[in-house]
Amino acid sequence: MNSVFPLWDPLCIPIANSSDTFPVRRIYTIGRNYADHAAETGLGGTAGSVPGISLKPSDSLLLDGGVLTYPPATKQLDPEIEMVVAIGRDGENIAPENALDYVYGYAVGFDMIRRDIMRDCIANEHSWDLCKSFAGASPVGGLRRAADIGHPDSGEIRLEVSGEVRQQGDISQLIWKTADIVSRLSQYSAVRAGDIVFTGTPKGPKPVSAGDTLIGRIAGVGELKIHIA
Repeated sequence: MNSVFPLWDPLCIPIANSSDTFPVRRIYTIGRNYADHAAETGLGGTAGSVPGISLKPSDSLLLDGGVLTYPPATKQLDPEIEMVVAIGRDGENIAPENALDYVYGYAVGFDMIRRDIMRDCIANEHSWDLCKSFAGASPVGGLRRAADIGHPDSGEIRLEVSGEVRQQGDISQLIWKTADIVSRLSQYSAVRAGDIVFTGTPKGPKPVSAGDTLIGRIAGVGELKIHIA
């Protein structure tokens, strides 16, 4: 049988020190995973809380050096810097002690959010999908393999917007660590090779404007730079 229109190619993340790429299948995001950010949003978040889980379309991926056109229907576009975990093996009902075996690598990511739409969704008890689902909503830097860098559990995470430091923290502050996140996701649905997970953001997200340049860094993981058009 023939497709009624041309099939699209999967979007892929470059892999550091390799000519290979990582095709993206599904994008998960984890909320309320830094206590300081959860506190400033008023949504709550403690060591005993359950992380919020949402999904973004894979075609929202934007690569390092890319240009994000300011999205429609918003006047408050907020970037949240996050460590991104890339899944390299299929699995379900994974025990936390085995979960890191399913991680292929790590990258720096920005979870771009239309914050005003998010507030409308909360007020009207709607899904948050609209606030996170648009072209360029998921910038991700080059992927570094766990085989090369291990599994980072500490290190500065930092976002600069046009030279101003907006967010600064340490990935050791994650409430739910990488293994916990992968294990929990696999309890709801099988994780697959090609899935990526944005693991949460520290305090301080603020709106950006057309003309801004965003540079994110995570010690031991890498860097991500994009421009807002």
